[in-house]
Amino acid sequence: MTNNSKISFPYVFFKGKIVPIGEAKVSIMTNALQYGTGIFGGIRGYVQENPKSKIQNPKKEVAIFRIADHYQRFLKSLNILNKTIPYSHKKLVDITIELAKKNAPDTDCYFRPLAYASNLGLSPNLHEAVFDFAIYMIPLGEYLPIHKGLKLMISNWIRISDVMIPARAKVTGAYINSSLAKGDAESLGFDDALMMTSEGHITEGSAANFFMVRDGVLITPSNYSDILEGITRRSIIQLARDLHIPVEEREVDRSEVYISDECFLSGTGAQVAWISEVDGRKIRDGKIGPVTGKLQKLFFDIVRGRNNKYKNWLTKI
Repeated sequence: MTNNSKISFPYVFFKGKIVPIGEAKVSIMTNALQYGTGIFGGIRGYVQENPKSKIQNPKKEVAIFRIADHYQRFLKSLNILNKTIPYSHKKLVDITIELAKKNAPDTDCYFRPLAYASNLGLSPNLHEAVFDFAIYMIPLGEYLPIHKGLKLMISNWIRISDVMIPARAKVTGAYINSSLAKGDAESLGFDDALMMTSEGHITEGSAANFFMVRDGVLITPSNYSDILEGITRRSIIQLARDLHIPVEEREVDRSEVYISDECFLSGTGAQVAWISEVDGRKIRDGKIGPVTGKLQKLFFDIVRGRNNKYKNWLTKI
């Protein structure tokens, strides 16, 4: 059996049951492997902090962030492909919690649910595809740095259009688009890339939503800008409005980014990661801005269990 203990938790959900990860295997002929015919999700679990606890080494409790919202989007992505799996929204949530309890994480973690065409047919015909469901867990800290500013480039690769591959669905095959942008950016010494629509407007990062601040207004590309409708993005917009920070969802020009006061990326992986430079141009003074700092602090207070106002966003394992 392959030893995956350093990169994943020992148990996964596969073919209708929880099994050791070494038993979760698919054929090289699997349709999803050949054609990217699948959809996926990304969900985080966070170790909870209790600053009032007097116990020196308290048991580490983990809570899952907005699990219900993630599975709502997951099922909507399947619906866009006109496919189904034999699990309801409630069942998906229950399976994930059961798997988490089995793996008993004591560190920050990441859940990867996957619905994929498991049939072995050669044809890319989506109509004939039969979808199965699996989920695994990995330990995960920072996907992108959150304490130092990111250096981004604007990619030459255009973000997929919704009339090409559904941009608001997390389609597995679509992420070659992200891979090309991210790969080129890192090979040139950048942390990540920003992508544009075919009309030349900023859409998102390689795998994260984009925000900027101009004159105290928080601005993010609209839902019709070929973005993924991010759960963290939605959370940040709500938090900003609760803090009485004006929010605009609209088209964003490339040159606007260069002259913005603040920029950051948001997402399950990225969390809230601030940007210091884009295309070699400093964003303001190259330091984290006050709006970004306030939103980042509030976000981590929430996911760590230090803010009870949004405790309904957390599901404790």
